[in-house]
Amino acid sequence: MEPLESRVHYNRWEDSSREEVRVAGAMSSTEVSCCRKISQQLCTGKLGITMKVLGGVALFWVIFILGYVTGYYVHKCK
Repeated sequence: MEPLESRVHYNRWEDSSREEVRVAGAMSSTEVSCCRKISQQLCTGKLGITMKVLGGVALFWVIFILGYVTGYYVHKCK
């Protein structure tokens, strides 16, 4: 099985001996630590539970409203 995304891409030409290698840029350590700090703050503890509950309630209402509107137009009397 192949990995979903690789950071190193090889491009080899048949008619020449030159190989081209591209390496995707990685995030710096300060950006990684900042992102990790924010995700830990928003996804763990009481705040994380609150965010998950609010996200679930918002998702419920979006699906409910879409279903209501769809049902209204599907079953509307002519």
